Amino acid sequence: MNKVILNYLLKNFLKTIFMWIAIFYCFGLILNLFEEIEFFKNIDVSIFTPLILTSIFIPSMIIQLLPFIIFVSSMWFMLKIRNNRDLLTMKVFGYSNMKIFFILAFTSFILGWLILLVANPITSSMSKYYEKTKSNYARDIDHLVTFNKNGLWIKENLKNGNRIITANRPDGLNLIDVTIFHLDKEYNLHEKIISKKVNIKENTWKLKDVEIFKPENGVLEKELFDSYQIESIYNYEKITTLFKNFDTMSFLDLIINYKSLIDNGYNQRFLDQSLHNLLSLPFFLLMMTAIAAILTLNTLKRSDNVKFIVIGLITSVFIFYFKDLSLALGQTDRIPLILAVWAPVIALSLFTFVGVLQINEK
Repeated sequence: MNKVILNYLLKNFLKTIFMWIAIFYCFGLILNLFEEIEFFKNIDVSIFTPLILTSIFIPSMIIQLLPFIIFVSSMWFMLKIRNNRDLLTMKVFGYSNMKIFFILAFTSFILGWLILLVANPITSSMSKYYEKTKSNYARDIDHLVTFNKNGLWIKENLKNGNRIITANRPDGLNLIDVTIFHLDKEYNLHEKIISKKVNIKENTWKLKDVEIFKPENGVLEKELFDSYQIESIYNYEKITTLFKNFDTMSFLDLIINYKSLIDNGYNQRFLDQSLHNLLSLPFFLLMMTAIAAILTLNTLKRSDNVKFIVIGLITSVFIFYFKDLSLALGQTDRIPLILAVWAPVIALSLFTFVGVLQINEK
């Protein structure tokens, strides 16, 4: 009988989770589809293009919302077994609140690791394809920033033409071995600037060891400067922000290629934040299941589900606000960044430890 009850719990709990994932996927599909249609309305593409792009964008959004989905699924399932008296039946056969909680919480924890190791690499590849496809269709791009094996490339539109910047590699707040091309509107070379080191902390870039070449009568005239300045729409913060897309970088990428990503110029704080955000996901899912258990397993009486839905929504808003606040404190160096990522999990674990002990006494 114990095996039958265990199979019942696991089968129906997972079924409830996937049902809510499907519901969120459908809502996301409908809402994001309007945005994609708006983007492609003046572009000659197949009618299926917006639908395909939407369908591959939503899975990464689902992973971001997974703690909330697990919380809703857990509450829904526990209210269901309580109201239809299945919970009472389980207690008769020796299943305490604590045992039921551990089964569901451990299931959420394992599911979190499966998401990180199996689903996350797939959704990150889908996000990369989504961004690449959208950029290929984008029109009237005033600027472009890309980073590849050939270094950093930047394109800016100026009043009288264009600027193309290439750098061998970033080094903190500086770019190393920089070449800047100033072109007119017909893309004829107006000026070429070579600098060994460029400080990009502010929008006023400070160049060191500068060589400037200007075409004069078909010949490039060379001038040397110890220092030079140019104005750009980019600075260090803006450039690094463009690469802070958590969705395109999978958990396995961060684990396996962490050192090479730093060597290629990725910001270590960003990588640490991304890695620990993903690493905390299984623990966050466990905590959300625990909170749902505390709210629903404290009695065997039937109750109005609407009341618990409202309580659940308020609880979710509070948790996610606390999570964002903690992360903001870490990003502004008020507290260590890694502690900021894990602080919500630590706080919830202390709360749930007391709450689970209480429901075990029921």
